[in-house]
Amino acid sequence: MTLAAWMVAFLLDSWLGDPPHWPHPVRWIGNLTTLLQRAIRARCHSERALKWGGALLWLAVVGITGFTSWGFLWLMTQINPWLGWLAQVWMIYTLLAGRCLSDAAFLVYEALQQGSLAQSREKLSWIVGRDTSQLEKPQITRAVVETVAENSVDGVIAPLFFLLLGGAPLAMAYKAVNTLDSMVGYKTPKYRAIGYVSARMDDVANWLPARLSWLLLTAAAWWIRADYRQALRIGWRDRYQHSSPNCAWSEATVAGALGIRLGGPNNYFGERLEKPWIGDERREVALSDIPRSIQLMRIASFLALLLFALIHLLLVGI
Repeated sequence: MTLAAWMVAFLLDSWLGDPPHWPHPVRWIGNLTTLLQRAIRARCHSERALKWGGALLWLAVVGITGFTSWGFLWLMTQINPWLGWLAQVWMIYTLLAGRCLSDAAFLVYEALQQGSLAQSREKLSWIVGRDTSQLEKPQITRAVVETVAENSVDGVIAPLFFLLLGGAPLAMAYKAVNTLDSMVGYKTPKYRAIGYVSARMDDVANWLPARLSWLLLTAAAWWIRADYRQALRIGWRDRYQHSSPNCAWSEATVAGALGIRLGGPNNYFGERLEKPWIGDERREVALSDIPRSIQLMRIASFLALLLFALIHLLLVGI
């Protein structure tokens, strides 16, 4: 029944995505983070105090999320085992972001197809942290491909990995870790101290899933007849061409598969950040690279599901 729950949840994500008005645990995690962050900032003013406050923020959000998820599943199972199973399916479904990521990327793609830079910049700003107001078409396209490649890890592969390790409650706790990083894990003056622990713990959580993404995306490149040899080679060669110890693994693999260059300097919250280039520029980035990157992400996600389901089957059974 466990594997059936995984498969049904994966299919639901592929079919429905995240309807904006449906209840979603990640929104609740975000609201909790905002509430606690406000309380911590009201009491902690020095950098040292904000670091300690950030540690408490991480412990509180991740702990509450994991414990609440476990308690909810336990309660539903006590009422009725089938109700518990449905609760598990719903929880896993909300953890996966493959369809949501695809839809967001396609919105930018469609705006670029229509020749509207203003719309493409606006829609890109919904999914990236950088300043999009001055980006031109090649830069927008590159940013979308980078986002799809990077989020293939924390949007699908990593949640499935933690689902294998500890079921839906641990996967939900991972989602809290990832949400904290996306909200406070920046190196800007405002977040550097309070987000220090959240950023480091996200690095720890994504360490193995990011490295698995190198192999999964390479296999996906072979599947769609992209340059899987370059995906494997450049994914390894440029794996540390990023300030994060994890992000470049998937970005470099996709860059190699497509034969383009990703990364480079960008503006974040009004600050210029110099980032190294990833990949070899064998050709200019093209609009068609967006659907190709989405295809790579979706196939790698499916392969991750099959891999982790097989491991579960061998270790535990159905």
